[in-house]
Amino acid sequence: MKAVVCTLVGVVALMMTSCTNVGLNKGKQGAIGGAAGGALLGQAIGKSTEATLIGAAVGSLLGYIVGNEMDKYDRQNLNQVYEAAPSGQTTSWQNPDSGNYYEVTPQPAYTAPQHPQRPCRKAEILATIDGRAEKTYSTACRNDQGQWVVQ
Repeated sequence: MKAVVCTLVGVVALMMTSCTNVGLNKGKQGAIGGAAGGALLGQAIGKSTEATLIGAAVGSLLGYIVGNEMDKYDRQNLNQVYEAAPSGQTTSWQNPDSGNYYEVTPQPAYTAPQHPQRPCRKAEILATIDGRAEKTYSTACRNDQGQWVVQ
């Protein structure tokens, strides 16, 4: 079992470091959000370090896939959800070019301790890409210009 965990963590680490762009691209942002959500879920279900690592690995892989598939149209829609959608209400759309389908359910805004003047929101994202549904979690906070930025 430890070999499986190490393999999953290794694959995720390789994926996250293999891109040559400076900064975080969509896939990396999704992987980080997915890893956090997966680790929390793994710990809640398995209550062990191994379960947490497996959850983080699976979550980051799913997050990477979802984040990498979102294009400008999808990011605009996601930004609109963060901006105006009521908490707990699911908003959905289908990308006219890729055919990918998204359902996003935002949570109430909160302030992070490191940036008390900037509101943040978490959201659950159910993305159907190539007929496969994948669930991931995302967090966005406002920047100094008032725009939502995925963390």
